[in-house]
Amino acid sequence: MGGSYGGYLTAWTIAHHHRFQGAIVERGFLDPVSFEGSADIGWYFGNEYLGSSTVGVAAQSPFEHVGNVQTPTLVIHSENDLRCPLEQGQRYFTALKRRGVEAQLLVFPGEDHELSRSGRPQHRRQRFEHILRWWARFLPTDANPADAPPE
Repeated sequence: MGGSYGGYLTAWTIAHHHRFQGAIVERGFLDPVSFEGSADIGWYFGNEYLGSSTVGVAAQSPFEHVGNVQTPTLVIHSENDLRCPLEQGQRYFTALKRRGVEAQLLVFPGEDHELSRSGRPQHRRQRFEHILRWWARFLPTDANPADAPPE
C-alpha cells in the first residue's frame, strides 16, 4: 500500500512481483507521460525522478507495465487531486480491469491530494473503513477488526 510516490512504488512492485495477496494504490504517480502538463507540481517533476529519455521514462512507468499485474488492487483517488490528477487512477484502474485483474476504484468527491491527512473527517473515516475491508478480504486473520462486533 502506498500513496503518491508510494502509489507509484506499489504499482511498480506489483507489476514486477506476484507474491502479494493484495495491493492498494492511492493517489499514485502512475503515468509519467500524461502526468507531465496535467499535474500542479510542474512540467519538470517526472524528469527529476525518471529522466528525460522517452525509452527510459517508459521503462520506469507503472502504466507501461500494468499488463504484468496479477495482484488484486484497490485504487483510491480524490476527485480534486491536482498533484496526481484523477485520470492517473482512472486509467490505471481501467487498464487493470481490461486485463482481468480484480480491481476496485474508490474516488472521494471534493477531496484533494491531502485526503488521508486533512480531508473531511467522514471521508477519512470512509477511506480507512474501505482499506480495512480490502485487507480483511485479502489478508484474513482470526482477529480481524473488520469482523469484530461493533462496540
